[in-house]
Amino acid sequence: MSKRSGGARLQCAAADWGGCFLSLPPAAPSGGDTDGGFNLAWTLHQSFNPAAGLFASVGVGFPATSSSSPSPPDAPGDPYAKYVSPEIEHHAVEAPLPGRSVEVELMEKGKKKKKNKALKLKIKVGNPHLKRLISGGIAGAVSRTAVAPLETIRTHLMVGSNGNSTTEVFHSIMKNEGWTGLFRGNFVNVIRVAPSKAIELFAFDTANKFLTPKSGEQKKVPLPPSLVAGAFAGVSSTLCTYPLELIKTRLTIQRGVYDNFLHALVKIVREEGPTELYRGLTPSLIGVVPYAATNYFAYDTLKKAYKKMFKTNEIGNVPTLLIGSAAGAISSTATFPLEVARKHMQVGAVGGRKIYKNMLHALLSILEDEGVGGLYRGLGPSCMKLVPAAGISFMCYEACKKVLTEEEDD
Repeated sequence: MSKRSGGARLQCAAADWGGCFLSLPPAAPSGGDTDGGFNLAWTLHQSFNPAAGLFASVGVGFPATSSSSPSPPDAPGDPYAKYVSPEIEHHAVEAPLPGRSVEVELMEKGKKKKKNKALKLKIKVGNPHLKRLISGGIAGAVSRTAVAPLETIRTHLMVGSNGNSTTEVFHSIMKNEGWTGLFRGNFVNVIRVAPSKAIELFAFDTANKFLTPKSGEQKKVPLPPSLVAGAFAGVSSTLCTYPLELIKTRLTIQRGVYDNFLHALVKIVREEGPTELYRGLTPSLIGVVPYAATNYFAYDTLKKAYKKMFKTNEIGNVPTLLIGSAAGAISSTATFPLEVARKHMQVGAVGGRKIYKNMLHALLSILEDEGVGGLYRGLGPSCMKLVPAAGISFMCYEACKKVLTEEEDD
């Protein structure tokens, strides 16, 4: 059969129609004959017996062929892969691990997302002052409730009722009143401490921020800002909540005299006058100023030392608890005699007790009657109560401030 350029020929085997095919001339080489052709081969036998579909046996060749090498004929693969665009191939769906269904994977991812959201709980509070007040109130309520039994024992030891040691007071209370006796007056204590602590921490943060000079500024006060801010915080909270503390002390000591907080308030005002609600205020103020100043100054100093030592700006809950407890121990030991005099003046003439004219009279009388030991009576249980209370209070306060965020955190 003659060969013609650009022509086509049909060849059929007489014995086998399956060998019939249409043949076009091969593609012209690059730069050769201008009659660039194209190659098409189709066999009738393969159309009836396709290996991987009808179009798998059709080959189309262009003059400029791809530089990629053909895949081995025996290599396994998807016969339709060459008809899928590369963009679609790259967006493959990730298959689940063996033995795990897609539903299980999605459920576990959902649980992880919920867990992360729970750990990052944030409540927006627009006003920074409200944020401090709420945090301080929660901190005071939690800390005082946690140490309520120790507070009760400490008060009894200070005024010398129900025993002369912690063990004697504890057994006496358990024998006469049971577990409820250890929490006597706690509700009133929480009502007093929650606003007191809120005002105190709010006043300290606000004053400390105002008094602390910024970079490049001169000092506003000659003393450390945290020392002055702590004293200011103690005075502010005491003036606002002192009557609540006096009523709480009366309910703890004078069992059976008052029915509840309201009854105690009305009875004291009617029988002893409104000024009785502020009995012992002077020694309280004098005692609170050094206590609060020392407490907050020690806390601020220890915080700065911790940040400098560990080179971090964030302090966790446990370090905050330890730092606050250490600050409470320092301030409580330094100012405990004034606290004893204040408690004696608050009790008044109950049970034939001596009435003190002022704080100096109370300190001298206690020193004369009981010696130096009388000024530190109840220091052990006081530290047992104040040390963890201070630590819990600071820890709760800092944790609440992290949860209650402002839109622009100050």
